[in-house]
Amino acid sequence: MIDKEKIKALREQRKDRIKEIQKMVKEQNKIKDSIKQLLQAGPKTPPEISESLGFPSPTIMWYVASLKKYGELMEMEKKGDYFSYGLIKPSNNTNQEKEGDER
Repeated sequence: MIDKEKIKALREQRKDRIKEIQKMVKEQNKIKDSIKQLLQAGPKTPPEISESLGFPSPTIMWYVASLKKYGELMEMEKKGDYFSYGLIKPSNNTNQEKEGDER
């Protein structure tokens, strides 16, 4: 049986860390949304995304790789040393799924 008092105490003990993690996730989602919103205008290379959004290139590369892995971006034509990336299906709803839409 679950001891509700122990769970309550544990949540209280970890509440600051939980808030930190929630804040980090929110910031990560904002960055992903910014990238997807930028790419609605058309494909861009990671350096172009980095320059437009003001984040370091390694950070953008991490997000681009993640978005590609989860099927939200795809490689397009190569521009110089970099591939450009575009949205698989452009959407106005970057962080929220449409009602009834499942992944």
